[in-house]
Amino acid sequence: MSLSSEETHLITLVAKQYYFEGRTQNEISHSLNLSRTKVSRMLKQSRELGLVSIRINLNPVELSDLGQEFRRRFGIRHALIAIDHEDEELQRAAVAQLVADHLGEILSDGMVIAVGMGRNLGAVADLAHSARQRACTFVSAIGGANRVGDRLNSDSICRKLAGKFGGRSEMLYAPAYVEDSNLRTLLLKNDTVQQALTRARRADVALIGIGDCTENGYTADIGWYTPVEIARARLAGAVADVSGYDFLDIRGQRVALDLGDRIIGLSHADYARIPNVVAVVSEANKTLSLLASLRSGVIDTLATSVGNARAILAIDDRHDAAPFAASSGGGES
Repeated sequence: MSLSSEETHLITLVAKQYYFEGRTQNEISHSLNLSRTKVSRMLKQSRELGLVSIRINLNPVELSDLGQEFRRRFGIRHALIAIDHEDEELQRAAVAQLVADHLGEILSDGMVIAVGMGRNLGAVADLAHSARQRACTFVSAIGGANRVGDRLNSDSICRKLAGKFGGRSEMLYAPAYVEDSNLRTLLLKNDTVQQALTRARRADVALIGIGDCTENGYTADIGWYTPVEIARARLAGAVADVSGYDFLDIRGQRVALDLGDRIIGLSHADYARIPNVVAVVSEANKTLSLLASLRSGVIDTLATSVGNARAILAIDDRHDAAPFAASSGGGES
């Protein structure tokens, strides 16, 4: 959507007051006679338009120590850790910016990138900027879903990333969720669907979100699973889901296997074979989910906040993490 010069000027003014003058969103709302919701939306637009670029650095020694500990303890290749921020959208943007910069460093001509869905990955696409074009292919790793909104669907994120990096995108022509497992079986036999999934399985890099498996979480909110089904999965020990598909307990083992037979997309086993799986999580209530995913061995690059990183290490230090399984809050992939 194109903006008029007046709209762009107002967005810039809001961003200057928030980022440079340190005014709160409520103060800006009153001074400019705008709703609190509109101010928040304009701050988000300022980042999407490139008017604001978030670059917040921690003490290099602290960053190095945290990253080294994650690599040592969980065997991952990279730990992208953003400073903590009270504002949820700024936290998401800070984490997403690290991932966008990381992609700019690691992507090269001929690479295939499998892309999941959700707010965190959508933010990565919004903030990606590349001075050098790359002949990469961004492939949907999961089908589409009307209820998540176009911007958060895998296909939309692929197209935006391809545009930013000068590559191309490939869509998975199938719904992400079907109620009938028999219909899923038929769709998976379709040549077009098979070709897209085969392409995604052979990716060099994958971008995924991690869900927290709660009754008011992302997959329940968009109607993929009922609160009763989520509660049953949690009774089986589930604290995480990988891209809305496979459910994991705190030890990283798959549980609630029956719930995966409705999703059309890459599975946990598929991601395990991709050389570099980048998990992007900004929410502070997903530490258990991240720990489970790290223990599963599927993650190669972790992108999250300092608070999450410290909490993950603290929980992992405990010999028995099982009592924490029922205490995580709501969230989204």
